[in-house]
Amino acid sequence: MAKELYDAIAKLLTEQRNPASMNMDMMSTEEILRLINAQDKLVALAVEREIPYITRAVEYIVTSFKNGGRLIYFGAGTSGRLGVVDASECPPTFGTDAGQVVGLIAGGDKAMFRSQEGAEDDPALARTDVDTQNISPLDTVCGIAASRRTPYVVAVVARARELGAKTVYITTNPRSEFDLDVDVAICPEVGPEVLMGSTRMKSGTAQKLVLNMLTTTAMVKLGKVYENMMVDLQLTNAKLVERSRRIVMMAAAVDYDIASHVLSEAGGHVKSAIVMIKTGSTLEEAQRRITAAGGFVRLAIGELKSGG
Repeated sequence: MAKELYDAIAKLLTEQRNPASMNMDMMSTEEILRLINAQDKLVALAVEREIPYITRAVEYIVTSFKNGGRLIYFGAGTSGRLGVVDASECPPTFGTDAGQVVGLIAGGDKAMFRSQEGAEDDPALARTDVDTQNISPLDTVCGIAASRRTPYVVAVVARARELGAKTVYITTNPRSEFDLDVDVAICPEVGPEVLMGSTRMKSGTAQKLVLNMLTTTAMVKLGKVYENMMVDLQLTNAKLVERSRRIVMMAAAVDYDIASHVLSEAGGHVKSAIVMIKTGSTLEEAQRRITAAGGFVRLAIGELKSGG
């Protein structure tokens, strides 16, 4: 069994030696940095080739959200941590409920700060974690594993499919080698790491780029963005309060004092403040407009007609 696992891992593209870095241990500091940077430049191109598959994944996620479902990330190690980070950023950035985008890592919360590597090999733990989340056909479950083979993530996705959820899998090994039963696989092929097998590097960067694309695009499609500004952010600290004022100022072409006053009247709700100023409406009327527009500010202020 150990030899079979060795052979499986040895064949992975992400476990190969990178010809460009064979003499890394003899390079100067600047040469090492330039080498890493040159390899990192390849990552965005690898992600670009996966956009058709990322598009499908976003469509599943948006459908889940519109029907009251969730996006739930599962991963182990670096992959799991990236999912938790992306999920944790959604409430302050987009005003989502804490349970709408969920990130889970093999080994639980303690694995965020200290490696619990053995947890990634436990399919039984994976099934328990899935069942604890009460996953349903309304949800989209996204497994994240650079190698594709991580037992915890493989078992998560299999169990999620049994429960009827849509399934997405993000791996940085080639699509030609992907053999799992999922609704959509996202496979940015980043090639061997500068440091052999250290998938926290190019693989982790690719995964982070994909996660950014999934949630940001889904939130745009839900009306949480006006032009290119986040208008459902939560005012949970001084920086976000000032950012909210600046967004209102730019969106409605008003000065700081007016933006502050109307934002206060709107209870800190940026969308409402923008609609109030641009349409001359009361808070109640602005909220009615926003609801009727499905959350889209452009529709609420009449810049676009519904369906236009």
